[in-house]
Amino acid sequence: MDNNQVTTGDLCLQFFGKINASISHEIKNSLAIINENAGLLEDLSLMASKGKALEPERIASLAENILKQIRRADDIIKRMNQFAHSTDEPLKQINIIQVLELVISLTDRFAAMRSITVQLESDIKPVNIHTSPFPLMNLIWICLDFAMDKTGEKKSIRITATKTENGAEIIFKGLDNLTDQNRENNNPPDIDQKTFKPLSEELNAKFSIFAQKGEAVIILTK
Repeated sequence: MDNNQVTTGDLCLQFFGKINASISHEIKNSLAIINENAGLLEDLSLMASKGKALEPERIASLAENILKQIRRADDIIKRMNQFAHSTDEPLKQINIIQVLELVISLTDRFAAMRSITVQLESDIKPVNIHTSPFPLMNLIWICLDFAMDKTGEKKSIRITATKTENGAEIIFKGLDNLTDQNRENNNPPDIDQKTFKPLSEELNAKFSIFAQKGEAVIILTK
């Protein structure tokens, strides 16, 4: 076996680590804000013990800030739980729309760091397919990362999915910086084949570029 060969298991473990590191960073940010506001409440409590008048509006504002971060942290942990449970079954029937929603929410921080907005198109019908959920999430992220480098001035990516006769397609739109030389090429040079190839082979997937449309498409075949 080639010592430089990367397996799907290696890639999925790296992806799991990357996402969990991002999640822990978000939770840490929420805890820092909660700690800061709790400290301010403690200061107000100390002032009150010395006979100084309290401002109810300020107390209410601090309490709301804390509750907001608690709700945010709860949402983050729910997403982390969904992400972790996506490894439960190697093969299962899934709704690609739900998978896309989860990937977009899990990678929102990476998009924000690049000032990019990623949105799932509305009113999409369920797209069910029998596949490997976790490797698919990994492949979607690799292709989304590629798409982020190809956005135009609008810095906006729209994603949709559709059922096909032989499987399904996931379409990334708004990629105005795609070049003609990559058009309809299943192996875009900007994607590291050491990461893309093992996942695409396991999922029986292709990645096609349509420069004139500003689109890239993951084609999943049963």
